[in-house]
Amino acid sequence: MKTTEEKSYVERAYDYLHTIPEIGFEEFKTSKYIAEQLKSFGFDVVEEVGKTGVVGKLDATEKGPVLAIRADMDALQFEKDGEKYNVHACGHDAHSAMVLATAKNIAEKKIERGNLVVIFQPAEEKLDGSRSVIKSGYIDEIEEIVGIHLRPIQEAKLGEATPSLVHGTSYQIITKIKGLNAHGARPHLGVNAVDAAALVVNSINAIRLDPRVSHSIKVTRLIAGGDTINLIPDEAELAMDLRAQTNEVMEEMILKAKEAIINSAKSIGAEAIIEFVGGVPAAQYNDEMTSVAYEAIKEELGEVLEPLYTTGGEDFHFYTREMNVKSAYIGLGADLTPGLHHADMTFDKKALSIGVNILNNVVKNRLGLKK
Repeated sequence: MKTTEEKSYVERAYDYLHTIPEIGFEEFKTSKYIAEQLKSFGFDVVEEVGKTGVVGKLDATEKGPVLAIRADMDALQFEKDGEKYNVHACGHDAHSAMVLATAKNIAEKKIERGNLVVIFQPAEEKLDGSRSVIKSGYIDEIEEIVGIHLRPIQEAKLGEATPSLVHGTSYQIITKIKGLNAHGARPHLGVNAVDAAALVVNSINAIRLDPRVSHSIKVTRLIAGGDTINLIPDEAELAMDLRAQTNEVMEEMILKAKEAIINSAKSIGAEAIIEFVGGVPAAQYNDEMTSVAYEAIKEELGEVLEPLYTTGGEDFHFYTREMNVKSAYIGLGADLTPGLHHADMTFDKKALSIGVNILNNVVKNRLGLKK
């Protein structure tokens, strides 16, 4: 079990990180603190990875796996009474604190074989932080990667954890509609972008896919018209949120959405221009690494939760998809309420030491420890 001093460290790290919430690609104070801590533990540290990321490396003399543990760092931005403010409302401060504490423990005990790489990744909430780290080239050598994330109380309570948090794929589509201005008294001379947008919404809602696979598509933003009410508007903008439990269903959904957008607008003489299609892939875990995470949880908690399926997306899965590395993703119970991405999100800090113990076990089981 963790000593009082070690437990105190993870809580102190969390408490400090919680006071400096920074949004994606602006985690300057956060990354500086993390880099300083890793250097003090004896890690070789690379800063400004993918702009604001930090990578720490610890090597053993004996050959073995190159194992990475990843934590996300960014906070979320909220607005109240016209004022914007940042809050760690998704637990990224907790994730960073747990990985930092794990790095401290492992550096003190020394690994027997292989290499340990700790990745403190920026901009997970922007869904592009992992790709910026991958493109940097600083983690090209990794062969295995493990992530960890606090879960809402509805999914897992304090003292519970799953070795397989199965994220779905999440995408967004942004499109502009171009019509033709006309006076409200002569609508036949124009092409109403609002009408075209309405047709797009209905076409999107009519998309049908395999009901056996969890999925959804919906228009979440529609902007059209201006202050002049008697003017037929010539422009509209729509944004859509797409979710699916598998990459195959998402690919089919995107294809059908593009066809629906273009053809429904075209049916009344408007033009639809798709400006953005982007998102994150669904989870594709490796059985061997999931088994490693399973044993690490069992060693700490005794019981292990079944895989948790969530329609939430995570850019962690670009590491698997683009680097072809073995992966597992741990979902950690923390009595977290009222929910992720809620400005008042809170959780039981006892989960921090549990998470560190589980990650310690992962490293011990893969790389061995000298002490």
